[in-house]
Amino acid sequence: MKEKIALFGAGGKMGVRLAKNLRKSDYQVAHVEVSEVGQKRLKDEVGIDCVSIDAALDNVDVVILAVPDTLIGKVAAEISPKLRAGVMVMTLDAAAPFAGHLPDRPDLVYFVAHPCHPPIFNDETTPEGRRDFFGGGAAKQSITSALMQGPESAFDLGEDVAKVIYQPILRSYRLTVEQMAILEPGLSETVCATLLYAMKQAMDETVRRGVPEEAARDFLLGHMNILGAVIFKEIPGAFSDACNKAIQNGLPRLLRDDWIKVFDHDEIAESIRRIT
Repeated sequence: MKEKIALFGAGGKMGVRLAKNLRKSDYQVAHVEVSEVGQKRLKDEVGIDCVSIDAALDNVDVVILAVPDTLIGKVAAEISPKLRAGVMVMTLDAAAPFAGHLPDRPDLVYFVAHPCHPPIFNDETTPEGRRDFFGGGAAKQSITSALMQGPESAFDLGEDVAKVIYQPILRSYRLTVEQMAILEPGLSETVCATLLYAMKQAMDETVRRGVPEEAARDFLLGHMNILGAVIFKEIPGAFSDACNKAIQNGLPRLLRDDWIKVFDHDEIAESIRRIT
């Protein structure tokens, strides 16, 4: 058997996903879930019983905190005195580590692993793969990882665990914690989610102005597909002169001149402060 993993939050939505993939591995896994609802979900969906915190942490090698960002600091502080030197504490998001919510334990390994989710442009051939938008199930996805603190030799273990919990894997990238924070919440949420939300509002406005909803949805999603393929160089091509002029006119109308400052360190830090 390989190293022992303690999975905290094992009965949550994310925890169950991870538990299913860890079950396929050679790792020894102890599952921790405080809520009765979560315990029942884990038993019903994965067929696994939870254990006590002390039992899970006994001779543990890796602790995965599959709990909300707002609870990372609290849970990490509670279990830290129970961990021997060299144990890896893995979070699934960079927010709490970036914000300094992990205990001051230089003798522990801190590792962050976060999925990219299956890309819009992919080669999935099965119905299950094409409908797996989240990843960790039927569709391949890339992952990002960061060794926040600990010996360089610890990275391979952290990356291997990450590849197991987020499988099947397309590509694996090693980043810093700050780079991961730039990607989320910066790129993925502050920018991408916000602009997509605005696009949905724009679609709703076209419907309000009389365009049939199904036509508006098909038109928007179809144009997102081809325009995205050109912008991200999935295919060779260029926009028409009319489209380029529309972009030049739309940018100052839709975006502030200084919008790129959302990636400044202080902006990222403030965004993370609000969610942790």
